[in-house]
Amino acid sequence: MTSVTFIHSADWQLGMTRKYLSDEAQARYTGARVDTIRTIGELAHSEGAQFIVVAGDVFEHANLSTRDVVRAYEAMAETRLPIYLLPGNHDPLGPGSIWSGEAHSSRPDNVTILDHEGPFDVSPSVEIVACPWYTKHPGHDPVTGILASLKPTDKTRILVAHGMLDVLDPDKQSETLVDTAALRGAVRDGLVDYVALGDRHICWTDPETGAINYSGTHESTGPREKSRGTALAVTLDGSTVTTTRHEIGRWLHVDIHRHVSSMEDIALLESDFASITHKDCAIVRTVLTGTLSMAAAAALDRLLEAQTHVFASVYKWERHTDLVVVPDDADESLLGLSGFAAEAMAELRELAQQGDKTASDALLLLYRLGATS
Repeated sequence: MTSVTFIHSADWQLGMTRKYLSDEAQARYTGARVDTIRTIGELAHSEGAQFIVVAGDVFEHANLSTRDVVRAYEAMAETRLPIYLLPGNHDPLGPGSIWSGEAHSSRPDNVTILDHEGPFDVSPSVEIVACPWYTKHPGHDPVTGILASLKPTDKTRILVAHGMLDVLDPDKQSETLVDTAALRGAVRDGLVDYVALGDRHICWTDPETGAINYSGTHESTGPREKSRGTALAVTLDGSTVTTTRHEIGRWLHVDIHRHVSSMEDIALLESDFASITHKDCAIVRTVLTGTLSMAAAAALDRLLEAQTHVFASVYKWERHTDLVVVPDDADESLLGLSGFAAEAMAELRELAQQGDKTASDALLLLYRLGATS
């Protein structure tokens, strides 16, 4: 069996949009998802890879513009290596498929669509067995059904597929979960040498075989992904499988969790922001809890406003944010309210202490107006 090296990638989801990005940041995010294809090509050449496989969800949906598709293909052409693209649940084959659109007439010669189940010859000694999706909801295990049709071969055989392994979500009841035991059996029996998976946005290696793996996304798609985008360089040499994880993406989603109840806590939050690198490509979701004086709440607002000019996006996770503004003696002294205004503030303070968000917001507005008058 001939040694072979290739790049395993997945879940490019080209054309993806995110509601928490401004138009300017969205344009950069969209461009990066295409440009990182070139980075994958550079990685492939540096690793001596013969080809690249993308294990599903190449495109975000079927309604992308011709420009999005053509630019993606141009980036693929620039890799100067064979690329094999698998349709997944975001871009399945079938009626109305993105793969049948006119834009795909621009597909370069180095790109092959894995558009049917079964083997594709990569070279005389290497074959890919593809498991494309034909619908978003197949209603069955989308991977292991093909194993029964495979015969032993002297070729290096790479199964390229898309779906969630049952061992990664054992409590989920779904007909589309992939039978991990069946794949492990196929590897142990020598029926397949490597299983390149997509769908889970994680870089994960099967602890039992080392040959059934997820590469992760090439650019981060959401807060559950705790690193910038990744790809795997894979070398198959006889029964030996060697994989190397490479961080290739620019964009990062970050969650910041902090309890804030004082100016000192706000200073710590500022340090959290400062510790993040490449801020123009970082998307920060905050989870803040606590009870703040009006002065501290105003300082927090100023800090968050300043960060929006530095980061690609800063937004709060609404359902996990629990901040209450309650005036302290220093606040009341600064405002110097009397009469009706003092009574209104006392009423708002009581409501805020009971968790009334509208009252907290009103107190903060009152502080801002009073502190600047």
